[in-house]
Amino acid sequence: MTATQIKTNCPRDCYDSCGILVEKRADKIRVLGDPDHPISRGKLCSKCAIAYNGVWTDANARLTTPLKRSGSKGSGEFRAVGWDEALEDIGIKLGAVIDEFGASSVLHTHYSGTLSLIGYLFPNRFFNAIGASEVDPDTICNAAGHVAWHLLFGNSVVGFDPRSSKDSQCILVWGANPSHSAPHAHEHWLGEFGGDVIVVDPIATETAQAASLHLAPRPGSDAALAFGLLHVMRAQGLLDLGYIETNTIGFEELTQTIDRATPERTFELTGIEARDVSTAAQIYAQGPSMLWCGQGLQRQPMGGNAMRSIGLLPSLTGNIGKPGTGFAYLNVSPVVAGIDLAWLGGAGLRETEGKMISHMSLAARLAGDEFRSLFVWNTNPAASAPEQLKLRAALEREDLYTVVVDCFMTDTARFADYVLPAASFLEYDDLTFGYFHWLIGAQTKVLEPPGEALPNAEIFRRLAKALGLRQDELFEPDQAMLAKMMSQMSAATGVQRSFAELQDLGAISLAEEPIVFYADGQFETPSGKIEIASAQAEEMGLPRLPQAHADASPAAGQFRLLSPASKWRLNDSYANDPHIASQSGEATVRINPEDGRQQGIADGERVTVSNDCGKIALTARLDPNVSKATALCYKGRWSSMEGEAKNANFLHQALAADMGESSSVHGTLVRISPA
Repeated sequence: MTATQIKTNCPRDCYDSCGILVEKRADKIRVLGDPDHPISRGKLCSKCAIAYNGVWTDANARLTTPLKRSGSKGSGEFRAVGWDEALEDIGIKLGAVIDEFGASSVLHTHYSGTLSLIGYLFPNRFFNAIGASEVDPDTICNAAGHVAWHLLFGNSVVGFDPRSSKDSQCILVWGANPSHSAPHAHEHWLGEFGGDVIVVDPIATETAQAASLHLAPRPGSDAALAFGLLHVMRAQGLLDLGYIETNTIGFEELTQTIDRATPERTFELTGIEARDVSTAAQIYAQGPSMLWCGQGLQRQPMGGNAMRSIGLLPSLTGNIGKPGTGFAYLNVSPVVAGIDLAWLGGAGLRETEGKMISHMSLAARLAGDEFRSLFVWNTNPAASAPEQLKLRAALEREDLYTVVVDCFMTDTARFADYVLPAASFLEYDDLTFGYFHWLIGAQTKVLEPPGEALPNAEIFRRLAKALGLRQDELFEPDQAMLAKMMSQMSAATGVQRSFAELQDLGAISLAEEPIVFYADGQFETPSGKIEIASAQAEEMGLPRLPQAHADASPAAGQFRLLSPASKWRLNDSYANDPHIASQSGEATVRINPEDGRQQGIADGERVTVSNDCGKIALTARLDPNVSKATALCYKGRWSSMEGEAKNANFLHQALAADMGESSSVHGTLVRISPA
C-alpha cells in the first residue's frame, strides 16, 4: 500500500518548532522530520522521534474514555464512564462549588504541554467566563526573566532573528543548553556558525564543549560575571558610548559598580580566570554579536537581577538594532504574526476577577480550604511543581474537587476525581509556534483520537454547556478560529495564506529576510529607551540598578542542586515512554569527582540526596563536567514510573526568585550521603 504523506508540526515546549512529515498507511503512521522544513531538515530530535512513534501513537497507553475515581486520591483507581455522565457530574459539582464558595474558589493550572494555539489558549475562555482563579503559568518557569527584561527593554518576547547570525561574528549563549533543549539549534544553528560561540554554563554540556570558549561560573554568580565582562569592556574602550548616550538612561549611575568589578573581584565571585573574562569581553564587544539567554538561567534566587545585568551587555556595546546583533529570551512568534492572543484566550469574557497565585505557593495554598475545585490541563504539577510531599498531601483532600485533562494517566491525574481524555496533536487541526524561530506552522489532523478522546477545545466547549454558560465565544468552532488567526496574520505580516494553503506548505516564515528588531532605537519602556536605571523597579521594591551580585557558596558538605532539561525527556513529557525510559537509564545525581572523594562517595554508589523539603534515593555519578559544590539531576521523571520518589522536585523548596514570584529551583541546596 502506498503511503500518504502529510505535513504537520511539532507543538512541544521547545525552541526548535520542527516540521513533521507523517507517512500514513491505512490507520498506521510513521512520524518523521519534514525534509522541506528549515529547522528539522528531515530529522526529528531523538526524544520526539522515539515518543511520537512510541507512546504517543500507542492506543493502549492513551486515555480513551472519561474516568471517575473509584478509590482513594492518588491510588489511580478509576472506572470508565461515558461523556454524558462525566459532564453532568462535573457540571453539577462545579456549579455547587461556585454557588457555595464563589467562582474564585475554582483554581485552574496549565502550561505549555502543547504549544498549538487553540489547544494552548482556548480553554482559558471557560475559566475567564466563570471568573476562576489561576496559577500564573510562567511562575514555574520563566517569569523572573520576563519581568527583568520588561524593566530593561520593555519587552521580553522579541529580540533577534536567528537567521541574522549570517551577519554575526559572535553568539553568546548564557544559561541555555541547546544540546538538550534545542537539538536542531545545537546541531545546525550553532554547529554551522562561522564565528565564535561563547557558552556560559556551570556544566560542561555538549554545547559548551563544542564552543569556542566555555565560561563555567559558580551557580548564582551570573550577575557578577556580567559586570566583570563590562569592566573589561569599559577599561579597554570597547563600550559604544554613542549608542549609550542616544538609546539608554542611567549608565552614569552604573559606572562605579562596573569599575569595582575588577578581574580579581570577578574571579573571587565566579571562579572564572581573568584571561577568559577578557577574551570573552573582547570577542563579544567587537561584534556584531548576538546574546541568547536561556530560561534555566533565571531560575535562581536572584534570577531577575541576573537577567537585568546580562542584558547590559548588548545595551552598552551597541549590539542591538543592526544585522547580526540582538538579544533573545523567548521569541514568541504569534506576537510578531499579529495573532490576538487575548482574544483567543477570551480575556474579554472575564467579568469578575479571580485570584492569581504563584506555583511557588501552590502546595501551601491548596493545603487549606481557600480553593474547593482544581482543574489541571496541559501540565503535570505532581511531577513539575515544587514541594512534592506537601503538594501531594494537598491533592489528597477529599473536599478538593479535581478534574484533569490529559492524554495519559499522569502522576497528577492519579489524584483526580475525574480524568478527561484529550486528543494529541496528531488528532486535530491547529496552529503551532515556538519561541526561537519566527515561524508559524500548521498542525494537521492525521488520525482520529483513540476511543472517546477529544481535543482540548471541544472538551471545554462541552464543559461550558454542562455548566449552562451561554457566551458565543465559548462555543466558537476551531475552523472559525483558524480562519480568523490566518486573517490576523495576513494583516500584520502581509503573508496571505489560508489555513489549507499553510497545511500544504507545512510552515511559513513571518518575513522573507531576517528581522532586525529595535533598528529605530525605540523601546517599549516608559522613556522609550533602554532603562538601565529603572523607576519602575523602584516602585516594585527592587533596586533601581542591576547589582553585581553573587550568591554565597554552599556551606561545607552542601551542594547546589541543578535540575535542567534532560536529553531524553521534554520537561516531564515522554517519561512514560518505555524506550525513552530505557535510554534515560536509572535516576542519577552527578557531582564533581573531587567532591566525591571528599564526601567518600564512589561512582555508581547509591546515595541519599536530602534537605528540609524531602529526600530521594539516587545513583551517584562522578562527572568532571559538573562544577565543584554542584549537583546535577535532570528533571522530568514521574514517580509513578519509578517505584519511588526520584524526581528532583521532592527537594525543590518553594522559594520565589527576586522577580515575578518565579521559580528559584536552581538555588536548591542539598546534602548527599551514602545510602
